[in-house]
Amino acid sequence: MCRSTSRCSERAFLKQISIRRGGAGDTPALARLAALTFPLACPPHTTAEAIATFIATNLSEERFDAYLADAARDLFLAEGSDGAALGYTMLVAGEPADADVAAALTLRPTVELSKCYVHPDAHGGGVAAALMAASVDAARTRGAAGLWLGVNQQNAKAQRFYAKSGFARVGVKRFLVGDRFEDDFVLERAL
Repeated sequence: MCRSTSRCSERAFLKQISIRRGGAGDTPALARLAALTFPLACPPHTTAEAIATFIATNLSEERFDAYLADAARDLFLAEGSDGAALGYTMLVAGEPADADVAAALTLRPTVELSKCYVHPDAHGGGVAAALMAASVDAARTRGAAGLWLGVNQQNAKAQRFYAKSGFARVGVKRFLVGDRFEDDFVLERAL
């Protein structure tokens, strides 16, 4: 029996979601979800033009087709009981190309949690935690000792979630959106 209304609601919501690996037919839903959620993670000074350029370059259906075809990547999709896309994660296995990240990480082999986004209507409903659990399991299956990610230094909400998920700050890196570099924290957790 639930003693808290919010916990009861969260448990009921969790029963209505499923997490599965993304597939080729998911590219339209992934691209729509990415276009909706990416701006939520950007600092307030990020221009609409820079966001649109980033989405067109990195989060289009064609890019998701390529991501899904890449053997080094794992994509997970959270769906509601009605089949609506509620969130997604993307992992990238292998040594990071960014020298600042490579120098900051302490665990090898490693996997990057490149994307972790939840539809704004599903925030607080356990979707991110369920996606994180699937992502951690997939990274372990790949034999990784650690999982890392970059998060904008101004995104306090995401930082709280990642800390709750076992990540700790190990360094900093830069992330290009449009023509402006943003400052990210590099977070890592042991698997």
